[in-house]
Amino acid sequence: MKRDSRLSNVLHALLHMAEMEGPATSEVMAQAMQTNPVVVRRLMAGLRYAGFVSSAKGHGGGWVLSCPLTDITLRDIYEALGAPTLLAVGNRVESPGCIVEQAVNRALTDAYQAAEEALLARLAAVTLAQLSAEFHERMVAGCHGHKEIAHGNDNNDPNV
Repeated sequence: MKRDSRLSNVLHALLHMAEMEGPATSEVMAQAMQTNPVVVRRLMAGLRYAGFVSSAKGHGGGWVLSCPLTDITLRDIYEALGAPTLLAVGNRVESPGCIVEQAVNRALTDAYQAAEEALLARLAAVTLAQLSAEFHERMVAGCHGHKEIAHGNDNNDPNV
């Protein structure tokens, strides 16, 4: 089963954007995310609509963060991506009249709903600023510089 990694990819890209001094082009972000620039533009469109990023066209243009990292939670980004399905499991529906299936489905539905509520609450409790702080701690602990954390930056451009 293929996993939906859009949230993880976008969070990754946003943290890199926070480290950049200028706008990030869709092409540079696509290289970092190992995807197509069209996919990046589609993902960023939802974030722009939600007010988390803005874009400028033309030479020197690209994507930039529009608000402080302290103001953005993981749940905000999850919802800006269209709130994709969190759990990939479902109920058996072959015999809707069967009271065993009804009991099983009710119990599982309750458990799934509780799990999703807990996950959404956890996502709402973590800001991008907290992720950035952890990233900086790891960078310092691992003696990494900004050039070393850039993805696909063959030109050693510190803005990537």
